[in-house]
Amino acid sequence: MLTARENTAVLAPFSKVLVANRGEIAIRIFRTLRELEIVPVAVYSEADRASLHVDLADEAYLLGPGAPAESYLAQDRVIEAARKSGAEAIHPGYGFLAENAEFARAVEAAGLVWIGPPPEAIEVMGSKVAARERMQAAGVPIIPGTTEPVTTAEEVRGLGDELGWPIAIKASAGGGGKGLKVVPSPDEVERAFESARREGEAYFGSSAVYVERYLEDPRHVEVQVLADGHGNVIHLGERDCTIQRRHQKLVEETPSPAVSPQLRERIGGIAVDAARAVGYRSAGTIEGLLSREGEYFFLEMNTRIQVEHTVTELVTGLDLVREQVLVAAGEPLSLRQEDVRLTGHSIECRINAEDPSSGFLPTPGRITGYREPGGPGVRVDSGVDAGREVVALYDPMIAKLIVHGIDREHARHRMLRALDEYRIDGITTLLGFHRALLREPCFVEGRTCHGIVESEELAQRAEELSHLTTTLAAGSDGAAAPAALRERRIQAELAGRRYELSLLVPEPPHAELARRRKERDARRGAHGGAEEAVVSPMQGTVLSVDVAEGEEVEVGQVLCVVEAMKMENVIAAHRAGRVAELSIEAGQPVKTGQVICIVQGA
Repeated sequence: MLTARENTAVLAPFSKVLVANRGEIAIRIFRTLRELEIVPVAVYSEADRASLHVDLADEAYLLGPGAPAESYLAQDRVIEAARKSGAEAIHPGYGFLAENAEFARAVEAAGLVWIGPPPEAIEVMGSKVAARERMQAAGVPIIPGTTEPVTTAEEVRGLGDELGWPIAIKASAGGGGKGLKVVPSPDEVERAFESARREGEAYFGSSAVYVERYLEDPRHVEVQVLADGHGNVIHLGERDCTIQRRHQKLVEETPSPAVSPQLRERIGGIAVDAARAVGYRSAGTIEGLLSREGEYFFLEMNTRIQVEHTVTELVTGLDLVREQVLVAAGEPLSLRQEDVRLTGHSIECRINAEDPSSGFLPTPGRITGYREPGGPGVRVDSGVDAGREVVALYDPMIAKLIVHGIDREHARHRMLRALDEYRIDGITTLLGFHRALLREPCFVEGRTCHGIVESEELAQRAEELSHLTTTLAAGSDGAAAPAALRERRIQAELAGRRYELSLLVPEPPHAELARRRKERDARRGAHGGAEEAVVSPMQGTVLSVDVAEGEEVEVGQVLCVVEAMKMENVIAAHRAGRVAELSIEAGQPVKTGQVICIVQGA
């Protein structure tokens, strides 16, 4: 559905806009800017010199020199790039500086337009502690927990005893599952508390954390809101983001299979009230949890465009980035609440460079072959093409695959078709995982898939489907390497004469799969045997070493913590025994497959 304003020509409110981001979201914003006849300007780090968003911008400015991981957080450099380019406004996308009130104020102080909410709203909602306090005062239901930061592990233990275990420790400035630690018992508080503080500092520049009751198997249901500077606030329905791994979203859809029209009206009202309570302007999302009993609790507000805004766009016909730009220019919203129509069903799958068989660890590297799906109702927002590198410094999401169908089942089948068409060679991705998940009875029936998403069984089916599809794709065009050949000898008769023939035929898909597993086991076995060696499952940096040479360890005991793409990954003992040949120390970089230590049996 197109709105009245989208059916008429809109004069470009700005001549140039700088997008302070990278990858797929930068490219997605470029497209809307061009439709508004606005010149898109990119910024990039030294590690992103060869990235696609740099090539697709009209102008691009290097944010170096300096540490590439921090370049997009360098406020002064971003603003200086805007000055050099002559841009009149800055759009932050999501992540990095998107929810940084200090940066929003600096942009405005530099005489530029901030395409986002008021800094005061970012400040209140950016602190999850302050947001919970403000929402509670406004009558918005919140999950039981603290409305003040906690400062010690002992304080956390006391709250766990009071609220009941498990509890959740959350970074006050966090989001996207980063800085969130679920603590099942008092014994695990110390590590979780320190880890949440470190991730909060690394991702959001704040180590403040708070505690709330952990709801078992809830649905993660969020509401998209739009607000302008003229007092208008509307909601655009809900999105269901329940399918997650490590508390980060993988699949999003709208409408939610669990939300009735009556519930939609109620939680939409809650979202509008929450936005009004902080004087909101621009696009934003009120995130909440829907309990098994039907209780809806405010979780947090994301004061930015969301990764999953795409599914809302497909069911409403709106361009949310366009709304952001025009609202920032002082325009009123293009529609009223009664004009909002939700048509059909939309599903988004995040295509990450991750390996489900290794606990969804990141798999950065070079993409050697790439082909996107197409056809009716299919959209791809990507930040790569063939030959590009997935940089290890940043988030592993490389693309979003979104479909729109008449209803949920139609959308599910359309997504499966699109997933089968999608090909990404050279790195391991979640394509096979999504193919497996969307066939699971729990997903077909619209359930939460609790306990299945991160299961070994689903990971195995994902690996099999991933390799099978890669093999089929290799046979359908010449872009991918052909399957390995094996010799097969047969006997045949021709005109009464027997012949013995030697044929070269492609290996079946399972043969390559078996070979890969054998090679993985052999790599472990090269140092002390497959049963004894502990290797790093990812490339990263050792944050801490929790054992000493000669120490006796139990199954599941933490050996070390490795940071990869700013996420902390615990590496634990797979067997009981004594630590030998410990070869790492804190601060040391490690590579995938590098031996960490040997755990020798008793």
